[in-house]
Amino acid sequence: MHTLELEGIDSGYNGKAVLHNISFTAKESSIYVVLGPNGAGKTTLFRTIAGILEPMAGKVLLDGEEIEKSRERRSDINYLSHYNALPEEMSVYNALKFYSDIEGGDPEKVISLLNLGELRNKKVSDLSQGQKKRVSIAKVFLRERDLYLLDEPTANLDPGLSKEIRDIILKLSKDKLVLYSSHNLYEATDIGKNLILVRDGKLALFDKISNVRSKSYRVGIKASKDVTKIVDAKKEGDYYVLNVSKPEDAGIALRKIVERGVLVTEMRELDNPLQELFGNGDE
Repeated sequence: MHTLELEGIDSGYNGKAVLHNISFTAKESSIYVVLGPNGAGKTTLFRTIAGILEPMAGKVLLDGEEIEKSRERRSDINYLSHYNALPEEMSVYNALKFYSDIEGGDPEKVISLLNLGELRNKKVSDLSQGQKKRVSIAKVFLRERDLYLLDEPTANLDPGLSKEIRDIILKLSKDKLVLYSSHNLYEATDIGKNLILVRDGKLALFDKISNVRSKSYRVGIKASKDVTKIVDAKKEGDYYVLNVSKPEDAGIALRKIVERGVLVTEMRELDNPLQELFGNGDE
């Protein structure tokens, strides 16, 4: 088990701070979702942890060693930028072999893990954005690291490809310390166990995602009959929508509907509990 500590980090560019007094300790092997609106400072945070940016103040420590002062510690971190930094004129296999010759690891293993067999002899320049992203992830997981920094790995991908990428990362990151940035609220609850919320360059929240609770819930029900005479609901599109103060109230409503002989085919929360963290809904 490894521990990442940030102690009073200020960081930014050309003498102008983007991050202000960021402090937290991540010591659980899991995915920590770094969530925040665009421009909140997520990429600056990742670049600072990776040792690319020197902090203006404070320290970043991995297992008690200051990353900035230890080349060995920096080599125990791998950073996936939201840009696909791959040699465009190489084949997929040769690109992965190029990086493995420098950093170690087995190209064949990650080609198998990420189902890249059909792409191994294709030029990187001929790949789709989703395929390039998979190769970039393969590069990051070539060899074991103590800490993985994944900066918006599903940005600009369609929902199907995003789900595929998240599933791959969940499989590869088991029992590892992973920071995974996103501005997508639903992605956070789908992949993460812990939450690091960054807003205006400051740490707004550090907690387990399961501890984030809504003040109210909008629950959608698909049913075989009109349920508005059974429970206090309104028809919105395909759903009958209930507004409840706690999840248990939705269960009580469901029981009433079923007891009246109505077939319920779907029941789901329509809003994400993390939405309230963004005030007016800025993702």
